[in-house]
Amino acid sequence: MFATEILRKEHDAILKMLDALDQTSVQLLGGASVQLSTLQDLLEFFQLFADRCHHGKEENLLFPLLERRGIPRERGPIGVMLSEHDQGRELMRQMKAAVGEYEKAPQAAGKRWSEAARVYSQLLREHIMKENNILFRMAEQMLTSDEQNSLAAEFEKAEIEKMGVGTHERLHARMGLLLEEINRTRAAVR
Repeated sequence: MFATEILRKEHDAILKMLDALDQTSVQLLGGASVQLSTLQDLLEFFQLFADRCHHGKEENLLFPLLERRGIPRERGPIGVMLSEHDQGRELMRQMKAAVGEYEKAPQAAGKRWSEAARVYSQLLREHIMKENNILFRMAEQMLTSDEQNSLAAEFEKAEIEKMGVGTHERLHARMGLLLEEINRTRAAVR
């Protein structure tokens, strides 16, 4: 599988979890109680999978290769993507701070978490659309099959180094359980 295909598949998983993030935000803003572990698990997914693993592959492997092939960082699509990664990290810091206060002040912390989560979701959805439809298409036109395959192999190594053996699988398994839990809670609230 080509490197850009791997990144698109990861985008699919991230989009599913953004749906869960959005559902949880709606529940919190509607005054519903959400388990602290749900907020923690959502945050962990986005910190580990979306940021450390996925964005790490882009920032440390794909983007430098594209720069070497002539796509500028400054005033170009790579610079925009990097800026958006940083914006997402700031929003995750806000969600993490709200999670830390959730048990003491669930309404206020839940509202802050939801506000940051909603901005994060919108940011990431637009970011994914740009990468899938612009940057990855540029990469597919520029990179040879050998470069794509080599990059995919580097992705595998980086994933193990950044997250550890089995973390990817654990997060995907937890993702499935979390989605079921959020959907059950949503159905119960209706």
